[in-house]
Amino acid sequence: MDPLSQVLSLLRPQSYISSGFHAGGEWSVQFGDQSQLIKCYAVVSGSCWLQVEGVAEPLALEEGDSFVLPSGQPFRLASDLDLPPVAASDIFPAARRGGEVFINGGGDLFMVGSRFGVSGGHAGMLLAMLPPVVHLRKASDQAALRWSVERMMQELREGEPGGHLIAQHLAHMMLVQALRAHLMEGSGDGVGWFFALADKQLAKAIAAIHSDPARRWTLQELGEVAGMSRSTFALRFREAAGETPMEYLSRWRMLLACDRLETSGDPVSVIAPAIGYESDSAFSTAFKRVMGCSPRQYGRMPKPASPQSSAQAATRLVAN
Repeated sequence: MDPLSQVLSLLRPQSYISSGFHAGGEWSVQFGDQSQLIKCYAVVSGSCWLQVEGVAEPLALEEGDSFVLPSGQPFRLASDLDLPPVAASDIFPAARRGGEVFINGGGDLFMVGSRFGVSGGHAGMLLAMLPPVVHLRKASDQAALRWSVERMMQELREGEPGGHLIAQHLAHMMLVQALRAHLMEGSGDGVGWFFALADKQLAKAIAAIHSDPARRWTLQELGEVAGMSRSTFALRFREAAGETPMEYLSRWRMLLACDRLETSGDPVSVIAPAIGYESDSAFSTAFKRVMGCSPRQYGRMPKPASPQSSAQAATRLVAN
């Protein structure tokens, strides 16, 4: 499995709301913190502005555009960003699957999409690996998403048996397609795992780590996989990813360990050698350094009952 697929699999996204959004006239809506939900939308008709917290420039959305908000950052949608925003909670009713919301009677903008919860107490670290916003405008990228968008529209409007499940799978497909297309574009000049993955040479080293995380990798070996000298690879990886290759290897091992602690019931004595540690103590030390608590403390954490509470648990863990 490739690195992007592995990361998204650990997130275990669950699409629990798919809906349509109509707007007309002058309007501006502020969406608060999304509690680490992933949102994926497509503009079917019309245009508007998107402003995401932490992103310097607002995005002009046109008909056919798609955008993904992987990390749940607060954002604003508006016909004009100079207009004072209204809180989304004042406009949108309680979330309904397949529902449609109208502002000023609609007519100027129609947008469809889904939002995802994520399961797993380590979700916060995984979401931080993804870009804050993905905006697709190129015709070649839109073509790959077009079928998914049109079929989702159909499922939303017709409400046939099984329609929610189809919309759920379509939403997952839209998320993967958007992130993959963003990678192929080069994903910009930011710093982080996703930006390192967009570098074809660094991506080879990341793929090697993901394919065999238990191996005792050295900088020299990873540099050879990437086709660079040891020093050049180390510098380029740190500049792109914001951490050293060995730090990334350790963090990825810990994320795998978190997943096993949550889902498998395996003891530390089984997990430690499976991800490359020769002793329980070495694994526990590395785990506490990265995750902020011991493996046993993490394993005793209450299992979240919902995707939203899972994201909140991740926030507490990272903060600690």
